Amino acid sequence: MNRCLVVAFSVLMGALAACSATHTPKDAADSVPPALTPAPLEEEWAIDWWMPRHEEKLALRSTRPELVFMGDSITQGWEGKGAEAFGQTFGQWRTLNLGFSGDRTENVIWRLQHNEVTGIDPKLVVLMIGTNNTGHRMDPPDDIAAGVTNIIGELQTRLPNTNILLLAIFPRGETADDPKRVNNRAVNQRIRSLAERPGVFYANLNTVFIDGQGRLNSAIMPDLLHPNAEGYQRLADALKPLVDALMTKGTLPSKTR
Repeated sequence: MNRCLVVAFSVLMGALAACSATHTPKDAADSVPPALTPAPLEEEWAIDWWMPRHEEKLALRSTRPELVFMGDSITQGWEGKGAEAFGQTFGQWRTLNLGFSGDRTENVIWRLQHNEVTGIDPKLVVLMIGTNNTGHRMDPPDDIAAGVTNIIGELQTRLPNTNILLLAIFPRGETADDPKRVNNRAVNQRIRSLAERPGVFYANLNTVFIDGQGRLNSAIMPDLLHPNAEGYQRLADALKPLVDALMTKGTLPSKTR
């Protein structure tokens, strides 16, 4: 009788262990928000170009960039509508544009973990990311801020000699109470403290896109999200003194910090 009880107990414990082994990793994985789960962008509309662009940017590391821009379509747009303003403002330096349309925080994390900045030593990285986390999924501000924090950590680990200029996520939606604008604003309130880290600087340039009532100027952001050529010129003008200072002196004047 005792032997039967021992066998039954062993079978029960084995079943419990198997159940735990089956479910615990899945539960742990489920606790990681998408904004922190590294992944390439796999939207159907991006399949044809996203990975080839990544491969193209890997090849461009050989240009030894001094100034890197990293982010989503707003950053990629420096190659399009913002090309003229970009060349006039930043053309004195060797630059690398690591903006990918549609990217969210998890996509930038994946790109960093797959060598986009390996082997380079730029003076400055200008980073803005997160609006697609809001626009695609309305991720909670804490999750988006955690994703941005992860990116800053990846950059500082991989580029220990490089300063980082973190830009506030741009306003989107026509009015200040637009839910997506509110979400981005909440993220900005969280990520600004990242500038307390050595070598990280934060700038909120959003006033160049909005009027005194907080309305987004559709004359410079026609879709209420992406700047047109005039919008990029305004952005370049606002960025220029910050980038100049960080590229030449390695710091910002105290009044702009």
